[in-house]
Amino acid sequence: MNGEHAMDAVESGIPAWLAATLNYCSRCGAPLRFGPVEGEERQRLACEACGYVAYVNPRLVVTTLPVTERGELVLLRRGFEPGYGLWAQPGGFLEIDETVNEGAMRETLEEIGLVVEPGEIVGVYSRIEAAVVVLAFEARVVGGTPRTTAEALEVRAFRPEAIPWREIAFRTTTWALRDWLRLRHPELHPAAVDAAEA
Repeated sequence: MNGEHAMDAVESGIPAWLAATLNYCSRCGAPLRFGPVEGEERQRLACEACGYVAYVNPRLVVTTLPVTERGELVLLRRGFEPGYGLWAQPGGFLEIDETVNEGAMRETLEEIGLVVEPGEIVGVYSRIEAAVVVLAFEARVVGGTPRTTAEALEVRAFRPEAIPWREIAFRTTTWALRDWLRLRHPELHPAAVDAAEA
């Protein structure tokens, strides 16, 4: 995609880092162009040679909020960017051959060594700048041993009132933690959470 078309795509809402990777048609290899497409209400990336429309959709990230028998929430200190050294819940991209539950369980086991049983969905959150939709499950820890990995510099269980708000990696994590507190610990008033973040 030439510079002008790339800028048009960015202005339409496609993150710049993603627009820069969308140059050629995956069907025939011809250059993609951004603009009006017959039958579409929005401008799209399309191939003038074969007519293929390259829809740009967010990726799905499946995560868990692992809860121990003592009611503590397990978080990991991230071992890579974005958010290196900050706290987040375990999770990652859903694979094409998994259900959302399977993906959330796999990611939790891979990242922190815990076997979890996903329960209620705490929330679904959009991070437009990262082109992702984040699904957060509350999950009961049913096995495994917490361990560090290349993705987790540290794994720690926090009492609900001791969540490290100032060191949270992502807005989606903050939103999920707030929603979990409202669901399970309404006595920890959201205003107190907001004050802790300030």
